[in-house]
Amino acid sequence: MKSKNVKSTRTPIYKDSGFLFEDIPTIQKAFTDEINHPHSPEHYIYSRYRNPNVVEAEEQLMKIEGAKWALLTQSGQAALDVALSIFQQKDKPNRWLFFTEIYGGTNSFIDKVLVARRGIEVLRFAPKGDSYSLDDFDNFMEEKKPEIVFFEALSNPMLIALDGDAVIRIAKKHGAKVIVDNTFATAMLWKPLESGANLVYQSVTKYLAGHGNLSAGAVLGNDPELLKSAIEYRKWVGHMLSPDDAYRLVDMLKTFEMRFSRHCQNAFAIANYLNSHPLIEKVLYPGLESHPTHIEAYKLFKGKGFGGMVTFDIKGYSREEKAQRCNLFIHQVADYIHLIPTLGDADTILMPVEPVWGDRYPFPGMIRLSVGIEDQKELITVIGNALDAIK
Repeated sequence: MKSKNVKSTRTPIYKDSGFLFEDIPTIQKAFTDEINHPHSPEHYIYSRYRNPNVVEAEEQLMKIEGAKWALLTQSGQAALDVALSIFQQKDKPNRWLFFTEIYGGTNSFIDKVLVARRGIEVLRFAPKGDSYSLDDFDNFMEEKKPEIVFFEALSNPMLIALDGDAVIRIAKKHGAKVIVDNTFATAMLWKPLESGANLVYQSVTKYLAGHGNLSAGAVLGNDPELLKSAIEYRKWVGHMLSPDDAYRLVDMLKTFEMRFSRHCQNAFAIANYLNSHPLIEKVLYPGLESHPTHIEAYKLFKGKGFGGMVTFDIKGYSREEKAQRCNLFIHQVADYIHLIPTLGDADTILMPVEPVWGDRYPFPGMIRLSVGIEDQKELITVIGNALDAIK
């Protein structure tokens, strides 16, 4: 039984798989309009096409990112698939360039899907030491001429920042389309679309949702033709966020800016604390002047913050001792800081680098800390007590 007297400021959750039509002319108009793939249709047809709750969350994301459109998917990897697949065309060269310091899941998608299954020609551009060379990138683009350039504003887990504005400018000079993974920086620190990026990719699971209990991804852009292509691809592949998750995401996004500001403040304080601790060998945080890409981070983010991630290496006389101290530290903080393989949660969580990334990075005592929004002094006390316990 439907009630006509219920009033609410919230959009109801539309769990319908298909939506009601009253007559033939209306459904005919809906399917005629669908040919143009409107982002917010006059008549909803099927939840795999579009759903009112999902569109509401997308409109909120558009405001945060300053984008003309946004599309949500059920995970960050699904959004990655949409962002990349809409550029793949039959009988085209499909030569795509990826910076090497990107999320491991993205690298696996490149190797297992783009290369092994789709035959994309993939190029890799690596940093020179601890930072990327723009001159080398310019020369690389001139020589290889890729159609797509994909990079992250802050790398995982070494937190290498780069001059994203310059990278986009150079890529565009050579005729490439640019996709930016902005998950670590978020629109709070940098808006790549304003610098000319074609698409922004976000793992909404992380800071945008921010509570470790929702999986989602987003692709955002300004070009209406890319929107049509992305809607069509998402529709036929089925990368649609559920209305229930979209409903929850709307509330989560309301606190995003407050939460992310606190993430940045806490991370800056903890990075400075660790940087002065005698048991810490190295701290990687782009807000520290000692970080190899501090200047690039400051230039890109204009001093608004440096993110909520801190990577640090515990001292030891041997590789074995460093690994042992890393394990002991994780044990000491386990009641307060949990070992969970994700990031961007409201609670501080951590991951050991070598057991997860292998020996790619020569730091057996290294830990990636996703700093939460808890009381700053309490966090530092927990970390300090754990370090004291393993001296």
